[in-house]
Amino acid sequence: MSVLTIGDIGVLSGMIHIGDEAMFEAARDELAERGLGVVGVSSAPEESAARYGVPSVPRLGFVGLDRAAAARRSTSLVDAATGRTPLGADDPARQVLDALDEASGVLIAGGGNLASRWPVHVYERTTLAAMAHARALPVVVSGQTFGPDLEPDDAERVAAMIRAAARTGVREYASAQLARGWGADVHAGVDDASFLGRGPADGDGPAASDRVLVSLSGWFAGRPADAVESGIAALLDHAADTVGPVVFHAHFGPERPGAEPAGDAALHERVRARMRRASEVLPSGDSLTAARLARTSRLLVTSRYHPAVFAAPAGVPILALAADEYTHVKLSGALGHWGQDSVIDLDGLADASDHLTRTAESAAATTRGAAERLDSHRADSAAWWDSVADALR
Repeated sequence: MSVLTIGDIGVLSGMIHIGDEAMFEAARDELAERGLGVVGVSSAPEESAARYGVPSVPRLGFVGLDRAAAARRSTSLVDAATGRTPLGADDPARQVLDALDEASGVLIAGGGNLASRWPVHVYERTTLAAMAHARALPVVVSGQTFGPDLEPDDAERVAAMIRAAARTGVREYASAQLARGWGADVHAGVDDASFLGRGPADGDGPAASDRVLVSLSGWFAGRPADAVESGIAALLDHAADTVGPVVFHAHFGPERPGAEPAGDAALHERVRARMRRASEVLPSGDSLTAARLARTSRLLVTSRYHPAVFAAPAGVPILALAADEYTHVKLSGALGHWGQDSVIDLDGLADASDHLTRTAESAAATTRGAAERLDSHRADSAAWWDSVADALR
């Protein structure tokens, strides 16, 4: 028996999203330690099967559908799971149904967070959970951010899913508060990928290198790109002058070195072109490499979430740049677990150099704070995965 596990995985056209892959990889590792195998649901099943050494099946076929069509498809897939309505021979969900036949349960892993800005994820995950319940299989939801933007219909879909789930885990207290308002019992803990590769290890942390690691997202929430990129460039010049050499690492970008910059990597090149100081670029690589980079930096400047997830447990000082309420919820949640709070709005870039200086100067206290919390968070995470495995056996 295996656990059918949906995240947001699959490297397409050579572009990797480190954070989404990391949460699936962490789930695979945690369940394997507890004697459970997984079958992944992936945008690129063959690629994911080779990457993780597990069977993988295609997604459920919601990509590109409007809400009305997605609602109809959701109903038809649940009917198919009950056996009332057969699927066509070429329907991509047939392999999911076959996997459910052999599954002991379903895990809704982190990635593709459940907010109305991504309705495909809302429909995909709530439908898969309903299909599992139609087969009398347990469902666990782990590593999630809920909202904060959820239209009423989406909120009801998500609320119904987690009220019926055997376990629900969220990664920041704002999501826990929202879920408890729906009448759900939830576990609030650190992100599932916080200890990917069993890190942070001895020797990880801000003393391990002098680099200022930078990982940016192209989501500016409607702000003029020129102004934001110029403001970040000035901030990073200040970091180069006062902290250490600046190194860019894209969490959504080409996996391989030498590829044409795209995604976050293309944004990095635009920011670098505006900087006065020299900088370095590292290829996106894989999740374990990204975690090691973040954990061994002297300072992290990020508007991406998972660099902070990797760096904070190692006591690396973090200056996080939030574009809107959603990114503020995630970044402040990731930092808050480890006693950090340097999250600034993109509108505050003019004053960001002072924030960066204070954040860098707090390194000793930041490292102590993370060390004081590390054992407790590790134990809580292990207990969570014990409960997940028990529910899914």
